[in-house]
Amino acid sequence: MYNMILDAFKIFSSSIMPLCMDDVDTDQIIPARFLTGTGREGYGENLLRDLRFDAQGKKRPEFILNDARYQGGRILLAGKNFGCGSSREHAVWALQGYGFKAVIAISFGDIFRNNAYKNGLLPIQLPKDIINQMHVDAAANPQEIMVVHLERQVVQWKGREYSFDINPFVKACILKGVDEIGYTLGFDKEIIKFEKT
Repeated sequence: MYNMILDAFKIFSSSIMPLCMDDVDTDQIIPARFLTGTGREGYGENLLRDLRFDAQGKKRPEFILNDARYQGGRILLAGKNFGCGSSREHAVWALQGYGFKAVIAISFGDIFRNNAYKNGLLPIQLPKDIINQMHVDAAANPQEIMVVHLERQVVQWKGREYSFDINPFVKACILKGVDEIGYTLGFDKEIIKFEKT
């Protein structure tokens, strides 16, 4: 029986990492040549590898993940259609391995969104005008702090709150830090009682 134990999702605060790109696909997030492991560990170091490094393996100083001003940000701010492409779950593992707890975008690839939910990475979809303004704000102040409140389904940014949608069952799983099976097993006493009757 498969039962993944994840970190329970709490309210958290962080600066953001503004990746001003649309249509970032899963092969960009974690190139296929790095999909050699069988577990979830070790993918973070190759997150967005071909965008972060040149052909000689040197960091591209102009790329946002290499910008010292944004280091430590645990929220990735993207554009539209983030996580499109193939269905690899490793894309989510790479983002988590790098330290991200949430990705905020205009839209997501459907399979990526579902993989994120199942692994405890929170994908937050917000309107284009709000995302664009957040990119502007982050460029002006890299240390601006965002608060993500999953229970209330809001992000707080520069004195304002922006609500987001999430399936209630998915939300409950992420808050508890369990997958679907783990959530069901949380009702083991009720299940045993039902079986006895």
